[in-house]
Amino acid sequence: MEESLKTVLCYGDSNTWGFNPATQDRYPTKERWTGVLAEELAAPYRVIEEGLNGRTTAWDDPIEEWRNGKTYLLPCLWSHMPINLVTIMLGTNDLKERFSVSAYDISAATGALVDITQRSAAGPKGNAPQVLLIAPPVVGKLTDFAEMFEDAVAKSKKFAEHYRRVAQKYRCHFLDTAPIITSSDLDGIHLDGDQHRKLGLAVARRVREILD
Repeated sequence: MEESLKTVLCYGDSNTWGFNPATQDRYPTKERWTGVLAEELAAPYRVIEEGLNGRTTAWDDPIEEWRNGKTYLLPCLWSHMPINLVTIMLGTNDLKERFSVSAYDISAATGALVDITQRSAAGPKGNAPQVLLIAPPVVGKLTDFAEMFEDAVAKSKKFAEHYRRVAQKYRCHFLDTAPIITSSDLDGIHLDGDQHRKLGLAVARRVREILD
């Protein structure tokens, strides 16, 4: 029954899209953390994947266009409404040297995304969807992306404290991925298959806590 569905929109970057660091391709649907989430939740849940390679929180990328997560968020919410819960896991691409922003500013940008969602009226009966703000995993040992992500490791280690503060400010739900998953040794940015599964299961537990 359509009215009984609980819709979860997963808004993120290449780790939500499912970038495989070993093949440079996309993981199969059921291997992506969003696919694990969908399989674990099952009916009456509907999981919508909204991942984009290179997506930032709020910055226009001068090299890779159309990656600004703030610009696209509201029409995305409107196109999938009514939405019960929006998960937001962004910030890793903001660590690129070309943006020159701190972990504090990145977290502030995620706060703007939370605020947009809470004001969107894209939830059931014109209410706001609930928000689960997810702090991305700490950047690992960088290989091919080392120069692009200079100083990213140290900044990413501050994500948890700043994202938690933002979640408290906007009174939304929070999940820190650092104790749950690690970035791949292949590039330091993306997730190996087993980490996708761990993340999908962890998010499923939080979703049930929030919506059941």
